[in-house]
Amino acid sequence: MSPMTSLSASQRLQAFANPARFMALSARLLAPLWVVSLGLLCIGLYYALVASPPDYQQGETVRIMYVHVPSAWLAMFGYSLMAAASAVALIFRHPLADLCAKSAAPIGAAFTFLALVTGALWGKPMWGAWWVWDARLTSVLILFFLYLGYMALWAAIEEPARAARAAAVLALVGAINVPIIRYSVVWWNTLHQPASVFRMDGPTIAPEMLLPLALMALGFTFFFVTLLLVRMRAEILRHRVRTLRLARAAAGAED
Repeated sequence: MSPMTSLSASQRLQAFANPARFMALSARLLAPLWVVSLGLLCIGLYYALVASPPDYQQGETVRIMYVHVPSAWLAMFGYSLMAAASAVALIFRHPLADLCAKSAAPIGAAFTFLALVTGALWGKPMWGAWWVWDARLTSVLILFFLYLGYMALWAAIEEPARAARAAAVLALVGAINVPIIRYSVVWWNTLHQPASVFRMDGPTIAPEMLLPLALMALGFTFFFVTLLLVRMRAEILRHRVRTLRLARAAAGAED
């Protein structure tokens, strides 16, 4: 039996908590992740913009879907990841969990903003309005404000440990909005169309449109993970610089 398999779940989690180990592992992963992300996005854009047919009702406007839908998925994925990392940070005191949640916030906010903008661009020709106070749209807008509030909380509290705890609580409380977004089209009579991909009876979208949508979703997901690793590495380096400055300041005070 290997030493790792003899460890408990908590011990295995802590075994990957070493920032130096994370920096070494992420450095090896970044180049392949960039290649896979950009490759999938290029192939997905070709199918989305060139090789897939227009919709028989929406015409060429349907192509907004290939950016809008993956952005909306990653908006919810980003906040779910943030909430899960915050829970791990509060329960297990994992030193990288707070950094993961903090690093995921601006990426998730950017995808949420992109989902809102592309939704408005699609809504104007289809619904005749840039915005309606629909259950799905409103809950996504609340998600965007939750992201902004989370980032503002980190920025408002100077002491990192206190900021991390306060932000983690906010992330966990705000996570209740994610299932509301997911099931808003089921619970309420909403203008937004119901789910057409993740359904118990299978996707209702045409295969020639499902392929580019899947490629774009995979490309966006790899892009999200790549940016997350880049931001986590930057946060670790920023923490090291802060620690060195505090140590020098303490040494200067003793002199």
